Amino acid sequence: MNKKVFFISTAIDYPSEKAHLGHCLEKIQADAIARHKRLQGFDVHFSMGLDEHGLKIQRYAQKANKKPQEFVDEMSKYFKNLWKMLNISNDDFIRTTEERHEKVVQQIVNKIYKKGDIYKGKYKGLYCVDCESYYLPKDSDDGKCPIHHSALEQVEEEAYFFRMSKYKKEIFKHIQEESNFIMPENRKKEILNRLSQPMQDLSISRKNVKWGIPLPWDKEFTLFVWIDALINYLTTIDYPGKKFKRFWPADVHIIGKDIIWHHSVIWGSLLLSAGLPLPKTIFVHGFVTAEGEKMSKSLGNIINPIELVEKYSTDVVRYFLLREISPFEDGDFSENRLKERYNSDLAQGIGNLVSRILALGEQYGKQIMIQSSISDLITKYWDDYNKQMEEFRFNDSLATIWSLISYCDKYVSDKKPWEKIDDEKEFQKILGELIYILGNIALMLSPAMPKTSEKILRFLKLQEISKENWLSQKVILKKQSALFPRLDN
Repeated sequence: MNKKVFFISTAIDYPSEKAHLGHCLEKIQADAIARHKRLQGFDVHFSMGLDEHGLKIQRYAQKANKKPQEFVDEMSKYFKNLWKMLNISNDDFIRTTEERHEKVVQQIVNKIYKKGDIYKGKYKGLYCVDCESYYLPKDSDDGKCPIHHSALEQVEEEAYFFRMSKYKKEIFKHIQEESNFIMPENRKKEILNRLSQPMQDLSISRKNVKWGIPLPWDKEFTLFVWIDALINYLTTIDYPGKKFKRFWPADVHIIGKDIIWHHSVIWGSLLLSAGLPLPKTIFVHGFVTAEGEKMSKSLGNIINPIELVEKYSTDVVRYFLLREISPFEDGDFSENRLKERYNSDLAQGIGNLVSRILALGEQYGKQIMIQSSISDLITKYWDDYNKQMEEFRFNDSLATIWSLISYCDKYVSDKKPWEKIDDEKEFQKILGELIYILGNIALMLSPAMPKTSEKILRFLKLQEISKENWLSQKVILKKQSALFPRLDN
């Protein structure tokens, strides 16, 4: 029987500068979704990568006295190392300078060109190099980019245009009718409002930018970097081959709130023109702020994710971002808050519970049979947890796990197993149930905190046994070093 499939992607990062905490949040959220789907038995394809073409890269490379390819090769090592540090389980890392990508891009744009959806004209307007996007005067902030607040450049040149306006009604109808196409609801309304305004066709080529993919029918021009970048989602599943047929349409594109238009309207229109189905869901997260301020070099409040991981560990950073930052809105990072969460939730919460159960097992010194008289309760927790994960409510799913941790703490306090160590039947029952619940907690934790989950299962001698076979297993428990030693203030 064929496994159910699930395709999730993050936005591919623009490697002009090093990644910040916002990039990390997106990758950790996507990784949690991918791991959860694998836990449910899905065959998952999880892609991410780098968007390496365009004027901005060309300029940054010049500034660094490097050739563009040399510049992006160096930056790609940094990004790959960071995602490895954060234990991101992606199946592919696509770079838009790869030959496989150029082939797919040229196939798609040729298809659209032959359909008559691309024509030659003249472009005159405002352009932001930082976000590689065109802006109408009404959408600019007094001649400045509404995202980067830098001066927009006046561009006038011959260009090829994509008939995006042709697909406006169809895109509008799709967004209105498909309730989960853009999540959350407020982001969907934002795009519908923008679509109710007049729409221009999209300039998709640059004559003066050499660092890009040449247009297949006119080598004087390179493709607008956003068209090139969006097609990465097809490259990573080997369009138009078997893998593409198996995994497309994408189940989730996970992106930041500044690129919703690109993923819903531009990407949607390109797919309709190419005769391909639209992705099922575009999940939009907010930005990460630092102590209430937007992160910026000028304010000196950029948080280096590598230093953060080295200081607190991968799972601590993953836990904090998923638990503390709203999945759908901007969220604030504060190191003090991270320490508070660490001590209350990790050291005192899960860490303390694991230590108590292992200590009781060592004190007993004999085999304990895993058992459960509360399977219905555990099923209810799993149902709540799975629903929250399906709805991308990572903070709520973690709150559900911590509610089960509290249940265990109360169970230990109420049953006082240390007083019943001589009553083998009763002691076995209490500890057997606690091991079963803790094993379930470890599995629920695996999408958010994979290393912690592995450790707990290893401590319980369950790491190589499937959950269906836990009951009636006999294990001997030993004390281990603390999962999360308390931090001093």
